[in-house]
Amino acid sequence: MFRDRSEAGRLLATELTRRLPDDKLHDPIVYALPRGGVPVAIEVARMLRAPLDLLIVRKIGAPGYPEVALGAVVDGDDPQTIINDDVYAATGRDAEALERIRRRELAEIERRRSRYLGDRAPLDPSGRTAIVVDDGLATGATAKAALTAVRRMGASRTVLAVPVAPDDTERELNGYADQVIALEMPTEFWAIGQFYTDFHQLTDDETIGMLRQMWSGDGES
Repeated sequence: MFRDRSEAGRLLATELTRRLPDDKLHDPIVYALPRGGVPVAIEVARMLRAPLDLLIVRKIGAPGYPEVALGAVVDGDDPQTIINDDVYAATGRDAEALERIRRRELAEIERRRSRYLGDRAPLDPSGRTAIVVDDGLATGATAKAALTAVRRMGASRTVLAVPVAPDDTERELNGYADQVIALEMPTEFWAIGQFYTDFHQLTDDETIGMLRQMWSGDGES
């Protein structure tokens, strides 16, 4: 059990420094997947003395079954969409419904980007190591979209770092990242929250407060 996301981040950062020696890192950028990934990524960025940026990813729920992950979309000049082909086929391949949900989630992405980042310019990962951090993996849909996005933006190496991920999901994500690092990979997995004592839903205000403190110079490099 992790006490909270910050503790998980410190433990993950320690493991990253052990498993990613300097010769495997090239000018790294740490990308947080908000909201839950922000406090984890902050600790990683501080220990690695790397800049922190955000990748805002939204799940695309299946039409009529919003709890089922049809895929995910990630922000950027060229928003990337990852589709779970099996779910898409099982739900009727409704392209019109898919695009409607995708547009709605892109609107929410823009709202969050405006609130979290204001006029702060995104970092350019071209030729750099992109370390994508979240508080855990369930289906892995958001992580796939994020990793695909940073690769298409020119990252020379991609690393996915999470405190916990199901054993089978971790293996699947190896096809999207050059390296996957997870502290815990249980075979019995129901929800990310089962591995945290404090796994409360972060609010926008909490998230913005943490980012402002980091970017104000407290821990930013």
